[in-house]
Amino acid sequence: MTPRIAIPVPTTIDLAYNQRSWPSYTSAVARSGGEPVEIDITASPAAIRALVATCDGVLLPGSPADVDPALYGQQRDPATNPADPAREQADRILLDDAEARRKPVLGICYGVQSMNVWRGGSLVQDLTPVPVNHEAGSKVAIAHAALIAPDSLLASLLDPAEAPRSENGGGDFLRLPINTSHHQSVAAPGDGMRIVARCPDDGVIEALELDPEAELFHVEQSSGDSPWFLLGVQWHPERSYEISAASRALFDRLITEARAYATQNSLTQNS
Repeated sequence: MTPRIAIPVPTTIDLAYNQRSWPSYTSAVARSGGEPVEIDITASPAAIRALVATCDGVLLPGSPADVDPALYGQQRDPATNPADPAREQADRILLDDAEARRKPVLGICYGVQSMNVWRGGSLVQDLTPVPVNHEAGSKVAIAHAALIAPDSLLASLLDPAEAPRSENGGGDFLRLPINTSHHQSVAAPGDGMRIVARCPDDGVIEALELDPEAELFHVEQSSGDSPWFLLGVQWHPERSYEISAASRALFDRLITEARAYATQNSLTQNS
């Protein structure tokens, strides 16, 4: 079974960005065993919902836009990029559908920020450029490290050879080299979300996942409680798919979860 993964077109405000970035997301999904499904964010909500209903998982990609600060109760900072209402609406439709049906979701860069605001969290509107340049961009393969909480789902996906135990006061955290291409980040995590990675140099939040203690984490199914896969990373694993086992593992896990959803959904429909 090849699970269908809904991927919204990144933006309406920079078509050149779509042309550059879209193939890397679809390639990563396909190479991990999924079928990428393009979600036209300019389509009507009804059309988006109809297409999303045929999908088994969601990938929320990056975007040159910034989430509208009004959505998390803040005034717009002059450094904040224009919002993209079409992308925001599409993300909400995808996330609402995923929550209702427990479809797995992976958010990347803008995607994790969008996910966090959807859960009621807030964002840092503009990061200072020191001590870490988080806007390093796609030409920098490894920009800095992220310290990963050892008890997290994210940590369970990592190869110790790529993400060893941290030294120099890092405790039991895993130290994963990552790329970086953003000027905003998560500030306060949304309801039911927990911080599972930070940049060790400035504390910037690098990943969120659903908290195992949250009510949203479990859903009653015929086979018992099953965790809902809701994970977001601030870096770009689609860009490092070739060189990073961790990047491949993120997409592999999304596809594994989507395949399990598709199988369960098929059994439910046929019962």
